[in-house]
Amino acid sequence: MECRGVRQVVAGTAALLLGLSGSGFAQVGGGTECDEPAMRGLTIDRIVVTGSKEQAQEVAGSVHFLDEEVLEQQAYGDVNRVLRQVPGVNIVEEEGFGLRPNIGIRGSGTDRNSKIAVMEDGVPIAPAPYSAPAAYYFPRTPRIHAVEVTKGPAAIKYGPQTVAGAINLFSTPIPEKPGGGFGGKVNLFGGDFGTMRGHGLVGGFIETGKAFDIGMSFETLQEHSDGFKKLDSGGSTGFRIEDYVAKLAFRSAEGEPTRQYLELKVQNSDEVSDETYLGLTLDDFRANPYRRYAGSQRDQLNVQHQTYQATHRIDLSDRLDLTTTAYYTKTKRAWYKLQDVSGTGLSAILADPVTNSAQYAAMVGATGFTSPAGALRVRNNNREYYGAGIQSVLGVGFDMGQTRHQLELSLRYHQDEEDRFQQDDRYTMTNGTMVLSSAGAPGSQANRIGEAKAWAAYVRDTIEWNRWTFVPGVRYETIQLQQTNYGTGDPGRTGNPSVQENTVDVVLPGFGTTYKLTDAWKLVGGVHRGFVNPSPGSDADAEDSWNYEAGVRFNRGYSRFEAVGFLVDYQNLVGTCTASTGGSCNIGDQFDGGEARVYGLELVAAYDAGERLGLEWSVPLSAVYTYTQGEFRTSFISSFGEWGNVTTGDELPLLPEHQLTLNAGLEGYTWRAFLTMNYVGEARARAGTGTIPENQRVDSRTIFDVSGEVDVTRDASLFASVHNLTDEVYNVGFRPAGARPGMPRTFMAGLKVNF
Repeated sequence: MECRGVRQVVAGTAALLLGLSGSGFAQVGGGTECDEPAMRGLTIDRIVVTGSKEQAQEVAGSVHFLDEEVLEQQAYGDVNRVLRQVPGVNIVEEEGFGLRPNIGIRGSGTDRNSKIAVMEDGVPIAPAPYSAPAAYYFPRTPRIHAVEVTKGPAAIKYGPQTVAGAINLFSTPIPEKPGGGFGGKVNLFGGDFGTMRGHGLVGGFIETGKAFDIGMSFETLQEHSDGFKKLDSGGSTGFRIEDYVAKLAFRSAEGEPTRQYLELKVQNSDEVSDETYLGLTLDDFRANPYRRYAGSQRDQLNVQHQTYQATHRIDLSDRLDLTTTAYYTKTKRAWYKLQDVSGTGLSAILADPVTNSAQYAAMVGATGFTSPAGALRVRNNNREYYGAGIQSVLGVGFDMGQTRHQLELSLRYHQDEEDRFQQDDRYTMTNGTMVLSSAGAPGSQANRIGEAKAWAAYVRDTIEWNRWTFVPGVRYETIQLQQTNYGTGDPGRTGNPSVQENTVDVVLPGFGTTYKLTDAWKLVGGVHRGFVNPSPGSDADAEDSWNYEAGVRFNRGYSRFEAVGFLVDYQNLVGTCTASTGGSCNIGDQFDGGEARVYGLELVAAYDAGERLGLEWSVPLSAVYTYTQGEFRTSFISSFGEWGNVTTGDELPLLPEHQLTLNAGLEGYTWRAFLTMNYVGEARARAGTGTIPENQRVDSRTIFDVSGEVDVTRDASLFASVHNLTDEVYNVGFRPAGARPGMPRTFMAGLKVNF
């Protein structure tokens, strides 16, 4: 289809918006190709930074894109394993399945992803992104179509967390079957530990013969596992997830003068996990790393999440478009889990089971043992969240002299809420069984609401001039935060609550650039201001940093290389006390850590030896490496478990110095095989210097994953994988409480069908 001419009224309107003269806007309709893929493929390209590997190579900043082909190679169900393919990402594993990942970028804190912006299809997906960003819900990897990780100045498109970067997850698009009609896929896998996974999608577009086509799809993911840990008292340590996504779309038919696309999306998931915060003492971990104490037998998490999203794009001309997305998310979660024993916290008991021998005995629950009445306190961490907002992005292309511009102007209104209504129950351990001794009244432990209302705007211009690309931009956020505490004695919320309010206004500039040395080589660099807002009712300052990066990028046919050095210079680093960080402080308290600095180097290299040597097989090889150093530049005293009392020069916790992922593959016409090696160096669980004490050392590990696939028909294939091929045993951390194992060797196999 040929590009449409520009109507004079549209050009005049755009010129007025830009405040440009008619001569400066004369080329608005020429000099560019139609953006047909945006209308027939990625409708949210204005909302996100990039939508393909090819586009990521052109961005003025450090952006990585993992497409469907990469995600299909190992068919991971764990997002942590997927993100090992991206340099600069820091991960703290927790339960082995990736249900609740703890992700940081370039040394940011990792607790429940609260220092990064996490989105699905451009929509903030944390339960309450401003007032409570800790992600107790995270989209399941098997239904994700692609992953974008943004670390550089392009992160100002996202928010509110820009101090480190952003992760955007793309849901599966409505199928575009050649020749039209409906298509889809079905993946059925089974494996060790009673693991079952079924993923199905059906949909397509229908040409109505009128001004628009209709598209629709339905997708479901069903997962189940009995778990790889063994409860002393018996029972499941796994999970069950049901996930459904439905989409309905309307798009302009071929030949229509104005191109539009409207997509409606509804997603619903239901998770039941027999998961716990309780780990093991180091001695018990060495004896049996996959053991779980009887004191965690009642622990269970229930999560329900819904997303409702409407996205509309209209191409007013070839170089003027408007994208608007409205969204509403709702999350309910109740994590019923052991809180303490006889008033002593779990971390303290596991760190010193000799001093706390009575509490340890009650937690372990040996045969013939009876604890004091009500010794085990189990908390019903019952919370409800919602997030809602609307965002529009106006895209304007124009030429000015020898420069070409792609200007984006965006405005978003967002509001969210976290409602805590929790209680504690008391149990007695009797002969390995927990028996309820007293039930707490709902709202008697925590009874408060945190709210946020925010306006966010950004302006970003991509300027091309000769061999240069300049991308200046600025983001502005104004946030109103409020905490309403009804108190534990007012479960009906009829009294006079205490109310705390705080307001944050921040300007976040950014600038990225590339210089094309040759057709294959580019220099890249950038700087931007990072920010994470404080919590409602907090007296802490916002987290604030200046982030710098510079490097080189090479891309030619069968080979690709990128090296980027980075510096994150914190003016103020903030720590938030949560149960998931160990809970050795008052939950919800925030701590100012003052100045800190993180610097490092990120390397990515990819090479197809088969293509280079002219073989019939494809032999893709790649390496992903991250070097990171982080230290405090301020001395202070805190009760935050991961910091404690800090002296200038202490290393940041949970930040391995070296990470390396190597990938090798063989791909024939009807078969494929892949091997992945991931190495993560040791890290300290608590800030400090020198040799890491054994009870604070997170183990280094080298994990091998292998997968293979063979086509049995044109549309069906058999798939098998082994994760942790050498069955390496390693401790992933000491939070929330005690040593915790990574997943042991796990075999999966099944069938993939496309239709």
